[in-house]
Amino acid sequence: MSRHANASCSAPATSSPPPPATPSRRARRRLLWAFALLALGLGWYFKLPALAYYAARTHLASAEWEGRSVGLSSYRVAIEGLPVDGLTRNTSGLTFNADTGTLFTVINRPPQVAELSTDGRLLRLIPLEGVNDPEGITHVQGDTYVISDEDSHSLTWVRLGPGTQRLSLAGQPRLQLGIDVVRNASFEGVSWDSANGRLFVVKEKLPLRVLVMTGLQPAIGGSGFDVGITEWKSSSAATLFMSDLSSLTFHEPTGHLLLLSDESAMVVEYAPDGTPVSLLPLWRGMNGLQRKVPQPEGLAVGNDGAVYVLSEPNLFYRFEPPRAPAWALR
Repeated sequence: MSRHANASCSAPATSSPPPPATPSRRARRRLLWAFALLALGLGWYFKLPALAYYAARTHLASAEWEGRSVGLSSYRVAIEGLPVDGLTRNTSGLTFNADTGTLFTVINRPPQVAELSTDGRLLRLIPLEGVNDPEGITHVQGDTYVISDEDSHSLTWVRLGPGTQRLSLAGQPRLQLGIDVVRNASFEGVSWDSANGRLFVVKEKLPLRVLVMTGLQPAIGGSGFDVGITEWKSSSAATLFMSDLSSLTFHEPTGHLLLLSDESAMVVEYAPDGTPVSLLPLWRGMNGLQRKVPQPEGLAVGNDGAVYVLSEPNLFYRFEPPRAPAWALR
């Protein structure tokens, strides 16, 4: 046997060390860690405004508003995450019609209006034409509603009666607002104040805005044109304590404004001067919830004080106060 061969046979068997990480592998690892930290940071960014308010609300003089506010903090969930049979996705916006005792929402793919019972049953579906991305709906009076379209940044007045089987927005009174135009972050919710003839509109983000429009009904009726648009702001806080706005409802019995946030997952009640009065967190373990409301997009209040929340894709929530509110007994 040759010397070379003998040396080869006597060499001890050793496992080869793992190859050193290449620059590309190290870069991929750093990128994954960066994404993980970014995701964690964003999660806390969206939660911190809510947590800050939740801590601050303990200092609010809640007794001052007893009997004069909705009082969201005492509400408990009565119907949680009920899938609306007949709806599969993309529900957005919610309004309560006191005349019919039912709720209305819009769907954007395909565009439709849905009427719901107060226990979350689908009563009817109405095809909606002449709109691309309906995001909000509010009942004005009688058969009149306003529908917001995020794609065209517009608000359209429509007639929707008990016998309506198809609804077209073409040729209907419309107001287009080119304010802070950002794709997919425009007007998310609308709510009508019949006592003062005002329309409240929320812009989702970039920036968050609550607009108040007046003089619309006379202008639509042709009796005069004196439309005003102002921005509603809190007089006692520099922030709305939320990272986005997905819907709202103006509560006429108290004159208070309820704002809904998807990202912060909560409803906040504000007094007319913008003072935060009460809070309804939509997180697991809060107010009787077994799970967090995944994507709240619609908000309404019934005559009896019940608060309704609609979450994409088709989840229905009903929250009830411990007893009938004083304003509901008037």
